[in-house]
Amino acid sequence: MKTNLSSQITLNRVSPRYYRPENAFERSVLTRLEKIPTDIYESAEEGANQIALDIAQLIRDKQKAGRFCVLALAGGNSPRNVYAALIRMHKEEGLSFRNVVVFNLYEYYPLAPDAINSNLNALKEMLLDHVDIDRQNIFSPDSTIAKDTIFEYCRLYEQRIESFGGVDAAIIGIGRVGNIGFNEPGSRMNSTTRLILLDNDSRNEASKMFGSIESTPISSITMGVSTILAAKKVYLMAWGEEKAKMVKECVEGAVTDTIPASYLQTHNNAHIVIDLSAAANLTRIQRPWLVTSCEWNDKLIRSAIVWLCQLTGKPILKLTNKDYNENGLSELLALFGSAYNVNIKIFNDLQHTITGWPGGKPNADDTYRPERAKPYPKRVVVFSPHPDDDVISMGGTIRRLVEQKHDVHVAYETSGNIAVGDEEVIRFLHFINGFNQIFNNSEDQVINDKYAEIRKYLKEKKDGDMDTRDILTIKGLIRRGEARTACTYNNIPLDHCHFLDLPFYETGKIQKNPISEADVEIVRNLLREVKPHQIFVAGDLADPHGTHRVCTDAVFAAIDLEKEEDAKWLKECRIWMYRGAWAEWEIENIEMAVPISPEELRAKRNSILKHQSQMESAPFLGNDERLFWQRSEDRNRGTAALYDSLGLASYEAMEAFVEYIPL
Repeated sequence: MKTNLSSQITLNRVSPRYYRPENAFERSVLTRLEKIPTDIYESAEEGANQIALDIAQLIRDKQKAGRFCVLALAGGNSPRNVYAALIRMHKEEGLSFRNVVVFNLYEYYPLAPDAINSNLNALKEMLLDHVDIDRQNIFSPDSTIAKDTIFEYCRLYEQRIESFGGVDAAIIGIGRVGNIGFNEPGSRMNSTTRLILLDNDSRNEASKMFGSIESTPISSITMGVSTILAAKKVYLMAWGEEKAKMVKECVEGAVTDTIPASYLQTHNNAHIVIDLSAAANLTRIQRPWLVTSCEWNDKLIRSAIVWLCQLTGKPILKLTNKDYNENGLSELLALFGSAYNVNIKIFNDLQHTITGWPGGKPNADDTYRPERAKPYPKRVVVFSPHPDDDVISMGGTIRRLVEQKHDVHVAYETSGNIAVGDEEVIRFLHFINGFNQIFNNSEDQVINDKYAEIRKYLKEKKDGDMDTRDILTIKGLIRRGEARTACTYNNIPLDHCHFLDLPFYETGKIQKNPISEADVEIVRNLLREVKPHQIFVAGDLADPHGTHRVCTDAVFAAIDLEKEEDAKWLKECRIWMYRGAWAEWEIENIEMAVPISPEELRAKRNSILKHQSQMESAPFLGNDERLFWQRSEDRNRGTAALYDSLGLASYEAMEAFVEYIPL
């Protein structure tokens, strides 16, 4: 069973010569805008494995010399695969950590002595508890020390590092705001280990560990910039497209305190290790025509023309030979003969992505349409990772499919229970208790007992405490009710609402279990039952450990198993990927764009508002202050505005999709 198929999706076939140059000369040409040595790998696993091999060799070299190997280690998701590879080498290849000294890069402050959310605990869980390191060789900032002793404590932490001869290798990630460790924007290059106040973006990122922003510590004790730069070797890793913007700033931008990671440009042995997704904004990947001759394909041409339109402020059909020549695109003129020939090709390509018939237009010529005319009507399954992703991401398209008489099913893959605030539980408890009092004279003892038990638990609940199974069940019921209300509003029959409750999600914690055969089998059973002609699935590929991606992997694994068995229904099925409220498909990748009228956009907003628990009180709104309906509308209007600026039809909003073809 293949459970990582989403990681093999390549929207743009990047030529290996852009990220794996054949020789030093080619590399120097491609990387001339890059100010730190940067290696790009096809996957996060491949890149992480290379770092692990380097670290293992360093440990062995130090062992032969009879010396300690001093490592500064970060927590978070970025180094997880590195640590997993080191554990494997320890267990399978005899790599010993007896001579390794570890300094924790940062620790949240303040934390209770028994806090399970500490960065040190994360390091233990990911690496330290699985290898033979001497516990006396593990050092971490103390999150419980008195405030008036912090300054002296940090000085002694620096002194302890120096007593071991300094850090041999630092393994770090890059934060959402360009931070390394918790050196936030504004950190000085000469800063040392210190207490630092976390900004909102960093706290929002950390809140995934702590359950809510309110329970996330407001500060951290972190190694300073100069502490990190003093390491003999620094590995900075980044995986996934959500890191692409900061990677470009760090590698190609100016050295600035607004992007502390850019200070690595001053280090003589810093090394950036990224996957293709995180490299997406680097010039040699995103705009290769600016640094080398290109291997042109349709998507790269489309990307180049859209970029040229934005650069010149012109629509496609007004671009001239001069525009191409002055902006590094003369190769396209040589290929096509004139600007007009390129312009008309790309204009038509984009025009053909627009359709008001997402399920295909019956009795119409579908030669240039994204979807087939037949069969009609189609059986459609929309997979929604959480109980509101369907309407947030493609609510307008869902209404179109229903109005155009297709047989639409919505499959909610997880309960979404951990994203419901405790106050929502209390509100529903008051309701059912009042119902019991008014209509049953308080005679239902189960309700009386559960009401008292849960109210008492929530009153005494501390930060970091897990919800009981009963509370998680109630939170799941709340989200089910909201999803049913939204489906009814969109005229989807309730027997077409499927609540899959995939087991991987039901840990009660932020950290979920890996995908399992049980998850895939649940999805597969639904597909066998419905036998859809169309499947819509979440295409948010940025976070390798996010719920969206795991849910999508479960769907793709189920489809793959059906393909192996030569399932007849799959031969007539097309699979479309949508994106959530955080990002949109790049225009060069869009294969179907569904226009939304002002009235349809208002109806979509109403669908989203049916999910009341996910409005202001939702624990995981993230670092974007807009509510989900606002994000969604801005994104859809932005897509329409982009099509308009390129000289295509002008619409109020658009939802965009990319086709997934089973590997």
